[in-house]
This record gives sequence, C-alpha cells and structure tokens, in this order.
Amino acid sequence: MGEAQKNLDRELEFHGISRREFIKYCAATAAVLGLSELELTTKIAHALEAAAKKPPVIWLEGQDCAGCTISFTGALNPPAASIILDKLSIRYHETIMAAAGHLSESVYHDTVKQGGYVLIVEGSIPSTDDRFCMMGGRPFREIVEEAAKKAAAIIAVGACATYGGIPAAGPTKGIGLDKALPGKAVINLSTCPVHTDHLVGTILYFLSTGKVPPLDEIGRPKAYFEQSIHDNCRRRSYFDEDTFLKDWNDPTQRDWCLYEKGCKGPDTYSDCAIRRWNDGINFCIDCGAGCQACASPDFYAGMTPLYTAESERSQNIMARKKAGLIPKKEKV
Repeated sequence: MGEAQKNLDRELEFHGISRREFIKYCAATAAVLGLSELELTTKIAHALEAAAKKPPVIWLEGQDCAGCTISFTGALNPPAASIILDKLSIRYHETIMAAAGHLSESVYHDTVKQGGYVLIVEGSIPSTDDRFCMMGGRPFREIVEEAAKKAAAIIAVGACATYGGIPAAGPTKGIGLDKALPGKAVINLSTCPVHTDHLVGTILYFLSTGKVPPLDEIGRPKAYFEQSIHDNCRRRSYFDEDTFLKDWNDPTQRDWCLYEKGCKGPDTYSDCAIRRWNDGINFCIDCGAGCQACASPDFYAGMTPLYTAESERSQNIMARKKAGLIPKKEKV
C-alpha cells in the first residue's frame, strides 16, 4: 500500500468514513455524471489520493451573502472537509481561511502567479460602478479578471455569480461571470445557494478527467440541469387538474399545486426535486414554498412578484398550459 493510500485511509478514518463508503460515494458520482463507474471511481480515488498533486483552489466572494459557502461547508454526507478541504489545497477563501491581511494576500498573489488553479467565484460583479464592491482597495471586477487569466478551470457558484441574481435587480446592476469574463469558459452552477453535490461533482469530474463536464446552452452541467422541476414534482397531478393551493392555513390544501403562490417549476431546469437539500431531506416545494426559478438566468427580477401568480412568467406558464403546451403527466 502506497504512502498516499495510507494517508487517505487515515484521513477517512479520522472523519468517520470507511474506505468502502468513500468508494460508494465515488461510484454514485460516476453514475450521476453518466460515466463509466469503474473508470471514474478509480480516477477519482487516485486524484484525491495524490496529495502532492492536488490542485490549488482560489475562492473569491463578491456581491453575495456567503450562502453558497454556508451550503458547501454544511455538507454532511460526505463532510465537505473530508472530501474537498483536505484533498484540495484551498489557498484563498475569505470566509473560511485562517490567515488574514498581508499574509493571505501574499498567498493569493503567489497562487495566481503560479497558475493552474481552480477558480471558484461566489457573488456578482457590479456593472454600474466598481466602487460598489472593493477588496483591499481594488475593484472586485479587476481581481476576478486577474484570477481568471491563469485558472485551469473557472466555476461560478450560485445565482449571483452565474447570471447576476438578486444584485442584478438593484442599483449595482450586478452581473455574473458569463458577462464579466467574455470569451472565457465558465462552468455555471446556478441555484441559490449552490447545491453541494453540484460543486463537489463538478470538481471531481474535472480532477478525474481533466475536462469540463458536458454543459447546456447556458453553461450548466447537463447532469444536474436537464430535467425541469415540474417533471419530478410530487404536486404535478394537482397542476394537471387545476387544483391550486389558495390558503396556506387550510390543511386540506397542503399538497395542492403551488402555481397560484408563485411557483415557476415548469420553467425551471434543475434536479432539486430528485437530489433535494439538507442531506436529501427536503427542498422548496416539499416544504410549502413555490419554486422561484433560482437556477434560471432571469432570477430574481424576472420572477417577481415571488409569491403570487401575477408575474409575467407565471402568466406565460398558465397560457401555455391552457394551450396544451405543457402536457399532462402520463398515469402509470
């Protein structure tokens, strides 16, 4: 058994993860990505065991609430620390790093100079005035452009970093990396916040193959964003029968379709309804809140008002339903 293998086994044991559980996680990741289980499992294991070759990571935060960081660090199975933080070299992350001041900035500049790192960006970039988001006296836009030049892969996490999100609707007119870095290949992991599985799976894919995963027309990994929320919603039959929840306080309506409460599930493509959140416990619709299409490029401004069916998007959904353009789900 090689030294790297021994180190991996010790680390997994320290965090309460057996080697068998780790390999099962690798296999599950392979299945989700639609790749050869044996090939990807082996490559992932080797990539994470090769501590000496682990790629550095720079994680930048702009106009954000740190929700994506909280989502990521709150992962339970497997713990983010045991799979990613210990197996990748996260050189710079403003929220979780221990270093501060000149020390942290020198690490950032040394890493950028070296190149070959994975760049993760959380939060949008102001487009009206750089002064809305400054870091150490420098515009956040300038820092992102600098860090992107020598990055081996660029990943935008969350609705704000991908397409602008909530800041896009405010005075800063925030934009995502798709507009801030024209001509650059960016992997977009939308949803607000980013789903831990989406981020971990994307990084593991890149480490094991050296390539960007297959993306859809707006830069999102197809493995996670091909099916609509509506396709897998357990309230789907109520939508088909025009049975819409009108009063949250009426227990008889508890499971009815949330369209009239602003749900945009038919227009939202993400695997939330299957993957779920909080270690697979729940997701927005199942806990009584309509889908607000946070995985879509026109979230947030294009989805308001959020909790009624008065928005243009909601009206469009109903018009298509009445025209038969949203077919009923076949009964089995």
